[in-house]
Amino acid sequence: MNDKYYMKKCFDLAKKARGKTLKNPLVGAVLVKDGKIISTGYHHEYGKVHAEVDCFNNLKENADGAVLYVNLEPCSHYGKQGPCTLEIIKRNIKKVIISNIDTNPKVDGLKVLREKGIEVQTGLLEDEGKKLNEKFFFNIKYNRPLIALKYAQTLDGKISSNTNDSKWISNEFSREYVHRLRNDYDAIIVGKNTLIHDNPSLNSRIEEGVDPVRVIVDTNLEIEKNYKDYKIFNLNSDKKTYIATCKDTDNPDLNLIKCKMKNNHVDLEDLVNKLYEMNIGSILVEGGSILNYDFLEEGLVDKIYEFISPKIIGGFNSKSPFYGRGVDKIKDGYKFEIEDIKRFDDDIMIEAKNVHWNI
Repeated sequence: MNDKYYMKKCFDLAKKARGKTLKNPLVGAVLVKDGKIISTGYHHEYGKVHAEVDCFNNLKENADGAVLYVNLEPCSHYGKQGPCTLEIIKRNIKKVIISNIDTNPKVDGLKVLREKGIEVQTGLLEDEGKKLNEKFFFNIKYNRPLIALKYAQTLDGKISSNTNDSKWISNEFSREYVHRLRNDYDAIIVGKNTLIHDNPSLNSRIEEGVDPVRVIVDTNLEIEKNYKDYKIFNLNSDKKTYIATCKDTDNPDLNLIKCKMKNNHVDLEDLVNKLYEMNIGSILVEGGSILNYDFLEEGLVDKIYEFISPKIIGGFNSKSPFYGRGVDKIKDGYKFEIEDIKRFDDDIMIEAKNVHWNI
């Protein structure tokens, strides 16, 4: 076993908290002494103890002279928890090996540890660590949630037929992966038309899955009259369903996010900022072609998960994933780069990243 083995162990521990840390990072910690793992820990959820402290809390023996592996630079400031650097120093740790430096300007853990004579090594499996915490690093750099679109389309680029039928374009294995995505994102957004036509639940139906906060974009609060007919308002879930709207209501059963209006619709940038203030660090948009394009046009699409099924449906009035003004010249198209391609039986999924951001 070597340094990379222990750091990958940190990554695996950190992943246990997917969907639970909100704007906090995913962090795992492994303590090694005399070539043996003597304790492990991770940041379980937002507001709870950090990975390093959890690791020390699980310790059953003396840690003097041990090496601590942690995928993110230990914090050195007071927030909801105290500085992890103090606990590391107190435990007489000899060396700390880190994957990623924390880009939060409040954190200066490397300097604090080195001033106390603790050896610090950084950059171990750095790219893998960045991918694990891309939402966190994005939040710190751009001060807003990372926003991804998810849709399923046919080989001829259609997300629904002439009659608005879309169940099911993708297969069951693709849909299972979508539930994992929902588990990983803090909030999920759809438009009122998707709610009316599909009546989705928008929860995470995997074992020990974490439901996202659910948001319906409905500028004029048109669904208020029949809201009880929709599954999303009758879920047994620990997360709320909100309506993003420009209208008011006296109905105490509805949770509204009152937004500014832009071009006679909910101002999506205002909505995103309000969700960020609610501690939402990542958003998955599962809307139709109009909402998808609105997010794209506002510069609010950072990632795309495009599921492609080997079907062709044709049709003059069948819908494509993006419906809007569009661009006049190919050179002016919105540019993305492919990060990953997965296969789910006959379906494939393309994960693409907007070229205009980096961490």
